[in-house]
Amino acid sequence: MMRVEWGAGVIASTIANVNRDPKKPPFSPTDFTLHFTKVAAADEPISLEEAMSSWT
Repeated sequence: MMRVEWGAGVIASTIANVNRDPKKPPFSPTDFTLHFTKVAAADEPISLEEAMSSWT
């Protein structure tokens, strides 16, 4: 189901970017998805335990 949500977000952001004001920032697929959020890049890798705790 999450793949469908991501695909819909990509399509929605593409349509929104085609029709947006050039002076405004572009849209991202995460602007149109519920379960995907923007995350900042990590400076260093996280441990397996930290990754597993974020899955629940």
